[in-house]
Amino acid sequence: MSTTGSPPVFEGMYSKLIDNEGTYDEFIQRPDVGHGAHPVPPVRLMTRSSGPGPYRLATICLATLCAVLVISIIGVTAHYKNKPQGGGEATSEIQKQIQDVNVSTLIATITKLQQEKNLLQKERDELLAKLAATNAPEVITTKAAPAPITCPVDWHLFNNSCYFISRTTRDWPESQSYCQSQGGHLAIIHTAEEQTFLWDLLPRGHWNAFWFGITDEHTEDHWKWVDGTTLVGGFWEDGEPNNHIDEDCGYIVKTRVLTRVAIRSWYDAPCSMYCRFICEKEMGDGASTAIPH
Repeated sequence: MSTTGSPPVFEGMYSKLIDNEGTYDEFIQRPDVGHGAHPVPPVRLMTRSSGPGPYRLATICLATLCAVLVISIIGVTAHYKNKPQGGGEATSEIQKQIQDVNVSTLIATITKLQQEKNLLQKERDELLAKLAATNAPEVITTKAAPAPITCPVDWHLFNNSCYFISRTTRDWPESQSYCQSQGGHLAIIHTAEEQTFLWDLLPRGHWNAFWFGITDEHTEDHWKWVDGTTLVGGFWEDGEPNNHIDEDCGYIVKTRVLTRVAIRSWYDAPCSMYCRFICEKEMGDGASTAIPH
């Protein structure tokens, strides 16, 4: 279809579009504007049909292009992700060196801590030793007390000696022999206390005399004890010793006369005279109390 005054070219393009697509079937006749020599051809309004057309093809092409682009991006990303980065070798070497330095530092720290631990243990042991020495109970060595001295039957204890008062008579040498057979000797008297102790043991009588361990038989007026020591002082009766008839041995006299006292009771007499006697036995540590027979 053509319009009067329209160029043949435009009419051919419109006709081609209509023939090719078959989708444009309505035309709107524009009113003539003015009354010019060339009236405007009528305008055909195109409406999109519901069938396939160029837009659908463009959409498919665009979707295909997008898919190709996405696949390309994924491939490139994977390629660069798996590709080792430049300088990776150098980075690994640096990391290894850093690790070596850290290990060396750690070993040095452990060694130093071990040395400090050993030093602390040594100081602790020294302190414990000092503490043990300070708290150790003081050991006091004491000598065991000696066993109490027990004298045999009929023997009497004074200080560290036992004394025996005989009931029989003997001369002075025989009396000394008897005392020695009992593990002792005729009594040696050094102090007034000892003299008084023995005096109190003696019975009173008309003339009760008892030999004890003193003699000057070797040198006149030079009195010695039976252990060989020299007499110093003594408890002689007034006027004694007088060596009246070769009197070389000493004895103690205790009579019924109450005015007689212990510290003035020694006399000298002949050693052959028979008298009762006094034995003494020193009892030191560990000494036996048994009397030999």
